[in-house]
Amino acid sequence: MGSDQFPGIHIVVGARPNYIKANPVFRALEQQDRFHLSLIHTGQHYDHTMSALFFDQLQMKAPDVSLKVGSGSHAVQTARILERYEAVLQKDTPDLVMVFGDVNSTIACSLAAVKLHIPVAHVEAGLRSFDRTMPEEINRVLTDQIADLLFITSPEAKDNLIREGISEEKIHFVGNTMIDSLVAFTPHFQMSNIHGVLGVTKPYALMTFHRPSNVDEESNLQKLVRMLVKITDQLNCVFPVHPRTLHKLEQFGLRQRLEDNPHFFLTEPLGYLDFMRLQMEADIVLTDSGGVQEESTFFGVPCLTVRDNTERPVTITEGTNRLIGTTYDNIPEEVRRALANPVRKNSIPELWDGKAGERIADVMREWFSGEK
Repeated sequence: MGSDQFPGIHIVVGARPNYIKANPVFRALEQQDRFHLSLIHTGQHYDHTMSALFFDQLQMKAPDVSLKVGSGSHAVQTARILERYEAVLQKDTPDLVMVFGDVNSTIACSLAAVKLHIPVAHVEAGLRSFDRTMPEEINRVLTDQIADLLFITSPEAKDNLIREGISEEKIHFVGNTMIDSLVAFTPHFQMSNIHGVLGVTKPYALMTFHRPSNVDEESNLQKLVRMLVKITDQLNCVFPVHPRTLHKLEQFGLRQRLEDNPHFFLTEPLGYLDFMRLQMEADIVLTDSGGVQEESTFFGVPCLTVRDNTERPVTITEGTNRLIGTTYDNIPEEVRRALANPVRKNSIPELWDGKAGERIADVMREWFSGEK
């Protein structure tokens, strides 16, 4: 709980992207010297490369509370977070809970808070894929419905929220806190020697895949792997593998096929600085990640998103992203086309300027002072 002088705020992180989004906000709130901040780590991503390394490299403080929920089904993980975070809230009741993105930690901690009548702020609100089969879409929609403050990264998010009945007074266009981290740490990216460590040379594609629609079904993952191997005729491929995806590659007997190809560099998840160095210098990115769509737009690197929809349309209209669907057979041709026309756009979406965290802190100051 905050003191009489300082309101208490819980900053909640749980999955890899949350750390990058939360760090600029935590620092901006800290600099205002008017809030009592507590960092809550749910432990949704719990191995070192997926969590602790991010705290180390982003120079974030150690969590005040670690829930250590670990992996599990959506129901199991969400239930664990709800149960454990409610116990935290009952012992240390903040004046506001701030959540990020669209993972299970986001909705679970929001629910735990509002059930105890604690206001919730949602950073990265209003993004919509309009695909209710995606767990992240459910998390986004529900969190926005119960949040008191909604911080958006792009103008179309406001339209989505108003269409869903959210009061305009709750919505604040502040920019993208993930870009804040890119701006702050770009000089550090150049210090990474990841190319030398991996032994990879240009041209190369950087890829990330973890969505259930791409990796959970054996037939889909087999087709995807076959096409990824095929593009090594055009360039090298670097694939830092999410633990879930690695489990599926091994379960379906596909890991060896990638490792046997001399142009394929299969690695464990990389630290933030190493991954960003690879991404900013890649010839092309292939992904199903929302965050990578945004990062590649900022870097001006061509990105092919292997999904049928995206909740980040601004990366297409203003950035370097192309939505190519999940037919998979079209991947080699899409890569060939992108490499043949390597025009890198310099258009960066509005307010993606490295100051989103500061804008959020300013809104928080006004909100707590009664100017809501």
